[in-house]
Amino acid sequence: MAETWELRPDSEEMASPIIRRSEVSRAARRHSVAEKILTPGSTSVSSMHLPATEARMFYEVYTPETRICPLKKSDISNVLSSLRLPITQETSMYQISNDFDETETERLTSQRIDLKTFGSPGGFTEDLTLSAVLLNEDDPGVTASAQLFSQFLNSFLSHSSGPIFDLIESYEASCDEQVKMLQKIVNRATPGQQKFSKTASVLWVLQQEMVTWRLIGSLYRDRIESGMEEGVMFDVSIPNATEKTVVELLFQRDSLIRQSQIVVDWLESIARDEAGNFAENIEFYAKSVYWENTLHLLKQRRSGISGFSRPLVTELDPDAPIRQKMPLADLDREDDARLMKYLFALIRAGMTDKAQRLCERCGQAWRAATLEGWKLYHDPNLSGGGKIETVEGNPYRSVWKACCWRMAEDEQFNRYERAIYAALSGNLKQLLSVCDTWEDCVWAHFRIMIDNLVEQEIHSLSPMSELEELPKEYMEANWTPEAIFEELQATDKRQVLEENKAHYHIIQKFIILGDIDGLMDEFHDWLTKCRLLLPPHLLRFMTHLVLLLWNLGIPTKENVCMDILKSYIEFLIKMKHTELIAFYVRHLPHQLGIAQYSAFLETVTETEHRKHCLDLAREAGLDVAAVTKSVVENIRKKDAKDFIHHDLSPSLYTATTKEDQMKINVIEWLMFDPTQRAEALIQSNAIMRKFLALKKHEAAKEVFSKIPQDSAAEVYANWEDYGMESMPPAEEENAIREHLCIRAYLEAHEKFNEWFKVMQSAPQEPIITENASFTETVAHEHKQKKFKMDYKRWSNDLEDLTNEVKEKIYNVLLFVNGGWLVDIRENNEENAERSRQLKLLRQLCLPAMCFLLHTVLHSTKQYQQCLKLADVISSEQHKLYQVFTKEEMTKFLRLLRESSLMLLDQNLDPLGYELQP
Repeated sequence: MAETWELRPDSEEMASPIIRRSEVSRAARRHSVAEKILTPGSTSVSSMHLPATEARMFYEVYTPETRICPLKKSDISNVLSSLRLPITQETSMYQISNDFDETETERLTSQRIDLKTFGSPGGFTEDLTLSAVLLNEDDPGVTASAQLFSQFLNSFLSHSSGPIFDLIESYEASCDEQVKMLQKIVNRATPGQQKFSKTASVLWVLQQEMVTWRLIGSLYRDRIESGMEEGVMFDVSIPNATEKTVVELLFQRDSLIRQSQIVVDWLESIARDEAGNFAENIEFYAKSVYWENTLHLLKQRRSGISGFSRPLVTELDPDAPIRQKMPLADLDREDDARLMKYLFALIRAGMTDKAQRLCERCGQAWRAATLEGWKLYHDPNLSGGGKIETVEGNPYRSVWKACCWRMAEDEQFNRYERAIYAALSGNLKQLLSVCDTWEDCVWAHFRIMIDNLVEQEIHSLSPMSELEELPKEYMEANWTPEAIFEELQATDKRQVLEENKAHYHIIQKFIILGDIDGLMDEFHDWLTKCRLLLPPHLLRFMTHLVLLLWNLGIPTKENVCMDILKSYIEFLIKMKHTELIAFYVRHLPHQLGIAQYSAFLETVTETEHRKHCLDLAREAGLDVAAVTKSVVENIRKKDAKDFIHHDLSPSLYTATTKEDQMKINVIEWLMFDPTQRAEALIQSNAIMRKFLALKKHEAAKEVFSKIPQDSAAEVYANWEDYGMESMPPAEEENAIREHLCIRAYLEAHEKFNEWFKVMQSAPQEPIITENASFTETVAHEHKQKKFKMDYKRWSNDLEDLTNEVKEKIYNVLLFVNGGWLVDIRENNEENAERSRQLKLLRQLCLPAMCFLLHTVLHSTKQYQQCLKLADVISSEQHKLYQVFTKEEMTKFLRLLRESSLMLLDQNLDPLGYELQP
């Protein structure tokens, strides 16, 4: 390297940039070639080491590959997403430290943004049209992610018969796809727009959901497999067991340490998602010689070049700055600080091998060697055998670990360098000093807990070994997952305290602890306190988590699960996700499911849409007949006034209202299935009874018109199809009779209205004045002739209508088999309200029919027929007098008196017979 340096007689500030510029250009070219060699799909020998080694930061050999698996039988740390989230000071520990100046901060931040923007395949060229459309939406995040609701249902249905963990993998993949789409939208958005801040919020929620599914898949795969292996004995006393063998057996038999390692791997995979490939794209200026600027200045001083004034180290071994307590050159210190920061980022992401390669690339191979000492010692030759095998690991690992602990405690080192060795030695206090987020702190605690459990196991099974003792505070630590989260609740880190309250962090905590009851209690609190404020995607996650727990056979609190499903169904109804609702309703208890789906159908008004909704319900296995019945009953009873005699409401408004029209149209729900014709009769009768009580005859006629004329025959036919020899149930037969009674009443009422109109339209006889001219007289004769013809025609029509209306009204008054609205069969499950309504309607309608008939007869001068009407009312066969009130009977007798007086005026007796001489 010396021959490439260009020495200047000036200060170090003048010399170093020249060195830097030349070196960087060559290093950048070398790095570019290396990147091409290491691209995915390359057959380079170097690339063969990446999948197996970069996943483990410290405990690669602790956990057998077949045990730690997120979604498949592979190492959890190999689950790498292409997600590149912005790394901000609020959300990541990889923020630029305050030691850097503002220019450097902006440069590194910009570089990160470029990496996350263009690092993924395709860049902005993918889905360009879709992104452009979404950018114009008022809330593009919500619009873009709306398809997740249907995707999750499709995933559930498509994986219903397959392995449950394939379903979890599908959930994670769906979230990952949406996260990438939302990132493109955010990247293309104009900064500062409110709608894109909402999109960023949706992006964070979906990213958290994605990693939560990843955690669930990893942990529950192990929990289920370990549950299946309960009772299997593991031999813990293997002769000549090495550290590696001891730890492998520990991971095989101890689910706590195994699942804790899964949590660590999971948190490292999240950090890897966020970190991306930044380490491969950051250029460090020293490539093969570390501290090159300090070396250059020392050579200048040795050569006697003036301008050297600042004190520097005089030796360049790795320990020189600490031993001599002298500084390096400013640029080297800056490079070292940056290097330590990124090395820790790689350690945090579980990429120890990349950290070592980065050290080698920066000319610090010695530092790469210090990151190697964590490996467990294993000599396969101790167990015998003819072939000599390679010894692996560090036989002096305990000494190395004690040194790492002391380095982590030494304040002379950079804070990130101390954190690196704190992570390797189990020094929690120093490791937490650089952990600012919830994920970082959980990672630190679980990592140290695993480290502690491993050391305890090694010490307990290797009593004769000369192991270096670690500090008492480390050896006596007794961490548990519960204690870790209690510690996080009491932390003094403000950001961590805030993140403790985040919905998904709470979910992740309970999933890690395996405390499903505690998680259900949290869900209940959320639904109770802030149901309307819960993000829709969180509600979707909660719903599918409940379904997953049911499929896994894990006990849950049923009432909370029902509340979650109900809330999600209500959301789907509100957002009009018609295709999805029936599937989730079927997971509710029978009656609750009927109530929920019928509540949805109440909002459906179009006939074709109604048919479609019923088809969906049928496909989902819902009780369609019960659902449609519930819909009709709900609307029929909605805003219902008390069933009272309408004469008590003189200001009654009889026009058909919007609410009335809803009740009329709701009968259509029972028309799609012919087997529900009996129910249609029952419900339509109930609706018409209310309308008749309110004198809303037009509305009642509309309801009646909705029922096919062959309904009665259809009911009997359906009953015969069941192979029953007896009559239909009393309820159905009584409904048929009631339907016929209402039909007779409406026909009588309609015929009376027709008669009344004709009665009021009698031709008027033409009038002529006394002094009429000859022309007027002739015209009058023609008018008189036409009047007689019209009057005769009108008289004939009136006579026909009078006979018809008499017949129709008598059909009501003298209704066969017991009378109008009188059931002919006794119902064992008698409806008291219906019986009351039938009784009131008889008291309301039958006297009214008598008054109408008297009006018809009296107006057509059939006075004797009026008096015969009294015989009908007083007859003991029909007992119509029982439905008259005292006032109505008094009124009726007064009308009969008037008819008798008219007979007397005709020289007849009061009953209409000729007077006897």
